[in-house]
This record gives sequence, structure tokens and C-alpha cells, in this order.
Amino acid sequence: MIYGKYGEMILENLEKNYPYRKIDLEATGELEVKLFQREKEILELKEKFKNEITNIYPYPESREIYVISKYQNFIEALIEDKLMPYILEKI
Repeated sequence: MIYGKYGEMILENLEKNYPYRKIDLEATGELEVKLFQREKEILELKEKFKNEITNIYPYPESREIYVISKYQNFIEALIEDKLMPYILEKI
């Protein structure tokens, strides 16, 4: 199975916190469908959160790579924090 970053995180959470749910989804053949579906939802939320956060914290005017890198890392960290509850939800 090949999943993206969030699909892997969802699967790890499912294995760790909801092992019987994972077994049930595997038995019915729904595991991959549910994982891809949830990952798609999370990627859509990521885009929404990114737009919201960049409206609050606009792109820096500086052209220094260090400043731009710090900004991007900051934005990514905020997005990840907002996404984590959705990643940890039971599927």
C-alpha cells in the first residue's frame, strides 16, 4: 500500500489506537478506500488552512532565503497543528 504523508499518519494512528477497527476495515476490504478518502479530506483541509493562515501571516517582503525558509516552516507548523485532530480521528 502506498499512501502519502497523511495516509501513513492515519494508518499508524489506526494501528495504535483502533486496532480492531483496522482489522474490521481490512476484513471488509474498505481500509484502502477509507484511508485514501480521509487523506483526500485532509489535503483539502490543508489547502483551506494554508489560505487562512497566509491571510493572517502574509508572505515576507524580504528576499533572504533564511527569512523565507523560517516563514515557510512557521506556516507548515501552524497547518500541521490545525490538521492533527483530523488525522487522529477514528475512521
